[in-house]
Amino acid sequence: MAMTDFLFTSESVTEGHPDKVADQISDGILDAIIAQDPKARVACETLVTTGLAMIAGEITTSCYVHMPDVVRETIKEIGYHDSSMGFDWETCAVLTSIDRQSPDIA
Repeated sequence: MAMTDFLFTSESVTEGHPDKVADQISDGILDAIIAQDPKARVACETLVTTGLAMIAGEITTSCYVHMPDVVRETIKEIGYHDSSMGFDWETCAVLTSIDRQSPDIA
């Protein structure tokens, strides 16, 4: 059965959207780790919502990066300086759930 009609959809988000903020935080964490350990393996995801940034994933590295500092610095650089915006670098909660990668893939 050939399908001749279909619906194409896509998502486009603008600056300041939580997806963009989350991507920048994940990039910042990756950059901080790779700067110290170029052979690190990083599978890291970030979720951002009102007053909260959560980092989760699996990382194999020989270095230590204090992720809350990276998260807060990234949020500060983006421009979230005021809690009246619902999100700011000084007062947002930062949760991390990082585990070692399985030896099968690390």
